[in-house]
Amino acid sequence: MTSEDQTTHQDSAAWDLSEWEALREEDTPPSNAAEEPVAPPAPASVELPDPQAAAYLAQHGADTVEHAFALANILHTNRSVAEAATYYGRAFELHSKSPTQYPLAQSLLQVRLLCLLKAGQPVPQHELAELRSLNIPFANYIDGTSHAWRGTPPRDALNIMGNAYDEFHTGEEVDSVALEVALRASPSVFSATPQGDDIYNRIPRKMFLYWDKNPPAEIQKNFDYHKAISSFEVKTFDKEEAAEWLYDNYGIEARTLFLSARHPAEAADFLRVHVIQLLGGWWLDADIRVKSDAALQFMAERKEGSAFFLTHNHVVHNDFFGSVANSDVLTDCLLSLYRNCYLHQGLFIAYKTGPGIFNRALNRIAHRSLKGRTPAKSIEVFDHHVFNDMIEEFDTPYKTQLPSWYTA
Repeated sequence: MTSEDQTTHQDSAAWDLSEWEALREEDTPPSNAAEEPVAPPAPASVELPDPQAAAYLAQHGADTVEHAFALANILHTNRSVAEAATYYGRAFELHSKSPTQYPLAQSLLQVRLLCLLKAGQPVPQHELAELRSLNIPFANYIDGTSHAWRGTPPRDALNIMGNAYDEFHTGEEVDSVALEVALRASPSVFSATPQGDDIYNRIPRKMFLYWDKNPPAEIQKNFDYHKAISSFEVKTFDKEEAAEWLYDNYGIEARTLFLSARHPAEAADFLRVHVIQLLGGWWLDADIRVKSDAALQFMAERKEGSAFFLTHNHVVHNDFFGSVANSDVLTDCLLSLYRNCYLHQGLFIAYKTGPGIFNRALNRIAHRSLKGRTPAKSIEVFDHHVFNDMIEEFDTPYKTQLPSWYTA
């Protein structure tokens, strides 16, 4: 991963808004509480509640940007957010403020302030002003998030955020935070102008799956299971056929990028966006299955342009989704997909080609909708409970035999 591709890995610490609301009720100091400046702690004297962080501090100290940053990331990931804010602040104070030193100073201050919000604490206004002097969109993100988590109407909070997410890699926590706020907006920012119930708004009854080559028995059994569903047309791709399909429909660049994927999961990510954007239908990863007739009926009855499902922390599932062809969402996904493949080859797969590009696409659509440019076709976004009602995983021994995409 290049220095430009470094992130604070905030996604691992993403929480549901209800958790922030509980913290706000329990822990928010009075509004007239004095604002303390960013003050580096004495690294050897601070007691940390997290054993992993305490061990890191004992071994490495926190006297450099790198060590303070690493320590803050441990605390953030393990949800010791108040302590994480302290050490992000220490890293910021130790930073040279040079635009060539990574992580960038504005990234450290931004995540410090986000952790203060997660801890139920107010954002010190002088720190927000300092962040604004370094990076205006970062400050807008923190300011908008603070308003959203403290009861400001979602549309107003989104207008404060603007398109701040575009300062970040696709898939970072800003995309989940912004999407959660967007989903609370009323009227919905994902609704198109009513067009009536015509066939072009319905997701085609097609399913697409992919396995690169020689599917093991459990994967082949899953393919056969879905092919036996009479109410849907089911198509499976292997690597060779997918490469030729991409070349035939999108050209040599698409085939080249597909074949240069670092891992089969990245190749599948690349393929799925192209297939559904051109043909319409449902994408299903090879290691999950549609649970029941009720789930199939749910899929068949969708009358909007796209249907997406979220994890519990508002990350879009890209292992299962449906859309008509030529959708606003997948058009934007393609933009991020190619940009990441050309500019950020070493980016974490989930950010580069996976769920991150879907979160970003929905946020861009929400932002445009607030400006009066609604999507061409409405978009349905369902929570993790609906996903769990429809989809089940099954035992796949290959996951213990092949290198994990998490390490690619």
